[in-house]
Amino acid sequence: MKLDSRKKKVLQAIVEDYIATAEPVGSRTIARKYNLGVSPATIRNEMADLEEMGYLEQPHTSAGRIPSDLGYRFYVDCLMAPCDHSSIDHESIASAYRRKVREIESLIQMTVRVLSESTNCLAVVLGPQFGLARVQYLQFFPLFSHQALMVLVTDTGLAENRLIEIPEGTQPGELLHVGQVLNRTLAGLTLDEVSSTAWRELSSELARYRSIVEQVTELLEALTAQDGAERVYMAGTINILTQPEFRDIDKARMLLGLLEKNQALYHLLKPKTHDLSISIGEENQMVEVRDCSLVSSAYHIGQSTHGHLAVMGPRRMDYSRIVSVVQIVEGVFSETLRKNVG
Repeated sequence: MKLDSRKKKVLQAIVEDYIATAEPVGSRTIARKYNLGVSPATIRNEMADLEEMGYLEQPHTSAGRIPSDLGYRFYVDCLMAPCDHSSIDHESIASAYRRKVREIESLIQMTVRVLSESTNCLAVVLGPQFGLARVQYLQFFPLFSHQALMVLVTDTGLAENRLIEIPEGTQPGELLHVGQVLNRTLAGLTLDEVSSTAWRELSSELARYRSIVEQVTELLEALTAQDGAERVYMAGTINILTQPEFRDIDKARMLLGLLEKNQALYHLLKPKTHDLSISIGEENQMVEVRDCSLVSSAYHIGQSTHGHLAVMGPRRMDYSRIVSVVQIVEGVFSETLRKNVG
């Protein structure tokens, strides 16, 4: 059933009042605080209709109403007004990124802090997925007669270093040659695209250096085998636990249990492929976050999606403001990432 304009106004008032107070909303409160031009009795009837339609819930017999997941969803999709960006400290977000950040991990840690502090919620960022990263270059640095440092750098700015064994007496010029052949074959490919055919060609051209090629192979296979669960960054756990919804010890304990599992958090965010996604309450598949909402966004380098960032808070979160903050932070983060590692 479609909502008429009065029901929409009543639902919007209830959602926004509950977001602000965390207290069930009654008809007299709506009549007093919002100029809807109708009596408390009329508002009460509209609230009863909205409850029957599934947009509102009544937690206690004598209490006011609170939004249901369906009510929040209708609010987010149809009623939520764009946030006034002047109310968001855009300058403080941008200034946090002005420093030349060369270490991507430092950049990610800065991002979760900025997200958490700007929203007063829990912030989560997934580090870039190695499988989507493109090989930028490989380089070898001789250290001892039988060892060298192998450095792999990707277009996402991620660098992996590994100490490798080299044939006794290998000269620096030979290592340079190996690096040139590898770069000619692999540069520009994603780690997922590196094929067995390419490796057979390398093995043939670099037959004398088979052990080095095998060690490069092992490194790339190890990186692509990672699903990213080890690269989950969080900040602001205390923000969500201080919300009234989590005064219930059992709810808090269940949520904390999830936050200790990087693998679970990774899979909670990974399927979200849209630039911006909002999951409300039971729309989240994991029971631990059924009392939460999640606003997430992909971040990019160029046209490629390389990871996701998200804000988690109670279902009555200030959706308009948090969506705006997530969009601003994602934009600044992606641009800074592109400038520093692109």
